[in-house]
Amino acid sequence: MGGPADTPDGGATPAYFDAATAVPLHPVARQAMIAALGDGWADPGRLYTQARRARQLLDAARAVTAEILRVRPDELSFTPSGTAAAHAAVLGGLAGRRRVGATLVHSAIEHSAVLHAAQRHAASGGAVTSVPVDRSGRLDLAAWSAAVGAPGVALAALISASHEVGTTQPVAGAARVCAAAGVPLYVDAAQSVGRTPLPEGWSVLSASARKWGGPPGVGLLVVRKGTRWESPYPADEREAGRTPGMPDLPAVVAAAAALRAVSAEADAEAARLSALVDRIRATVSTTVPDVEVVGDPVDRLPHLVTFSCLYVDGEALLHALDRRGFAVSSGSSCTSSTLRPSHVLEAMGVLSHGNVRVSLHRDSTGAEVDRFLAELPGIVADLRAEAGVVGL
Repeated sequence: MGGPADTPDGGATPAYFDAATAVPLHPVARQAMIAALGDGWADPGRLYTQARRARQLLDAARAVTAEILRVRPDELSFTPSGTAAAHAAVLGGLAGRRRVGATLVHSAIEHSAVLHAAQRHAASGGAVTSVPVDRSGRLDLAAWSAAVGAPGVALAALISASHEVGTTQPVAGAARVCAAAGVPLYVDAAQSVGRTPLPEGWSVLSASARKWGGPPGVGLLVVRKGTRWESPYPADEREAGRTPGMPDLPAVVAAAAALRAVSAEADAEAARLSALVDRIRATVSTTVPDVEVVGDPVDRLPHLVTFSCLYVDGEALLHALDRRGFAVSSGSSCTSSTLRPSHVLEAMGVLSHGNVRVSLHRDSTGAEVDRFLAELPGIVADLRAEAGVVGL
């Protein structure tokens, strides 16, 4: 790809580096959504002509998505978001196994959607066990085995790869432990679907279309045949009774089209983005004093890197980068929604000050990365000087 185009004022085009939150809509998704708006407005549960056309679109989207995930179409339901899918996965998995026990086991670095569901379970009288990770953000399998093997465990939850630092998790090993204990495993695969091969051995899985270039408002919930799972919602006949309400059919069609497109180019994109991430990891470590690049350098997502800068306020750093045309995220504390350190970074025991997460996508270029790496040291130095930190 070429370098960034110039804006009318002579500056470089802003670089969007927050794909872990949402990827720009894929061109294929845009085209599919526009087409589906004309044919997918009717209720696919009815019998007249327009409804049958809508049903064909829904069935085709489900078949494409299921084929890519290597699951049965009747195991897959579309939800209003990835968060809704995560909530349903956890609460439904617990409800389906209430006769076995009331304990949920999860890693300490799960997405907040999973943790919020766990909090709801605990508030209702259930038990929750959090399993630690090491300094690279990888699950402690020995502690996981002990937790899952305890009496009364109804469900275990493990993210496929950290959404904050990119470290991939030992899902296959965790799944073997769960199988031996007779405990179903739920995997939040939001950062993996469309990018890397899915792990094996899980019973329930969730994902989010906006993470792979589909539109917002579409999540995936997969419940394997034979898994005890019960919807936590009032009865509804749509989507196999797993989630209430009619899916946004044009968005579902667009999500399936985008997933097919990104899956076809996933290997090439992973290699390209991984090389850019390697460049960021190496350069930041040598050009910015007092910085810690976190997460596993090898067993990681191909598109994501996180680093923390000592003596820098995280919110100030994000605003400074935004003013220079770089849209990045932070797992650090000074986010307006939480005002507390990232639970992932806390669990890892790593530096959380001045935290920056850079996550790339199909439109990210080497020129954008080079510009970011060239400007970052000066931005950090200026912020430290403003804070009265000198001599670094």
